[in-house]
Amino acid sequence: MAVPKRRTSKQRSHTRRSANFKLTAPSIAECPQCHAMKLTHRVCPTCGYYNGRHVMNTEKTEKAR
Repeated sequence: MAVPKRRTSKQRSHTRRSANFKLTAPSIAECPQCHAMKLTHRVCPTCGYYNGRHVMNTEKTEKAR
């Protein structure tokens, strides 16, 4: 069984781990109903539509009715 000859320093192990740590920005898409920017696969906070259906009441939709 292979055994390391020397102890790995903190700096070396931290740099090795940090090489795979990348954050990505959340993907944003345009709402087909109100054309506001929203997160993908979520209800639009402006109009309350998801997948072409009215799902959630918002202040904007209640005023329009």
